[in-house]
Amino acid sequence: MNAGDWSLLLLLSVLWGGSFFFSKVALAELPPLTVAFLRVGLAAAALMPVICLLRLALPHGLRGWRDLAIMGLLNNALPMSLIFWGQTHIASGLAAILNGTTPLFTVVLAHFLTRDERLTPGKAAGIAAGFLGVVAMIGPDAVAGLGDDVLAQGAVLAAALSYACAGLFGRRFAGTPPLVTATGQLACSALLLLPVVAIAETPLQLQIPSLRTCLALTALALVSTAAAYVIYFRLLAAAGATNLLLVTFLIPVTALLLGIGILGEAIAARHLVGMAMIGLGLAAIDGRPLALLKHGWKPRRPAAG
Repeated sequence: MNAGDWSLLLLLSVLWGGSFFFSKVALAELPPLTVAFLRVGLAAAALMPVICLLRLALPHGLRGWRDLAIMGLLNNALPMSLIFWGQTHIASGLAAILNGTTPLFTVVLAHFLTRDERLTPGKAAGIAAGFLGVVAMIGPDAVAGLGDDVLAQGAVLAAALSYACAGLFGRRFAGTPPLVTATGQLACSALLLLPVVAIAETPLQLQIPSLRTCLALTALALVSTAAAYVIYFRLLAAAGATNLLLVTFLIPVTALLLGIGILGEAIAARHLVGMAMIGLGLAAIDGRPLALLKHGWKPRRPAAG
């Protein structure tokens, strides 16, 4: 990846890092499937006017909408529902660690299902270091409950696997404008979730949420979903699924830095160790910093002329 791709990956980690906080606030008053539906539905509604303003065309054929529906299922409807439900049963730190297995699933699936994202020793070592860095940052207390609620933990792991499958499936949208893909798959996600929510959580009987919950839902939909998915599909086309889903490792780092900078939270030794391990992991996956250390920097010679 180039410097621009890494900058977008960092920005995406900031946008998605806030989703854990916003969803936790929303889940205090609303059931999980309703939060998932409102998240994608409001995001799709926000992006539709932008599509019209820019005069971009959504797919017309059945095949195009079928692919967007599959993407919406794998990337939103299924994993969001599983994670939101899992968060009501297990601690958010443990959920973040289990969600951190997404790049592990991705690199294994990409090795067998693609020709241009094969597993290499450097990539394997980098992903292992990144995952261990996430565990170190969140701390040993988060894994203390591992095995207590197997069903909820399995749901978050299934969500991570679904995200990995979505990253690989989404490669087919490389020639489509990211805004179109993001809007289409979010609209399909909302349509897929609507009947499930209506049957399972009877939204007509829900109480009107507080202003705090409404603001959290708005931020979750506009910032952590609508804007984030436009960047997601741009990065997917430019950097590939394996590199894109490294954002899972960066989310705890950006969340920590935001907590220190905005909330004045203290930094612990495990945070520094975790960030160092994540940094080494990303460097190993990128390959260029290690190649620079191995071969040294050689200045370019001026062109003859």
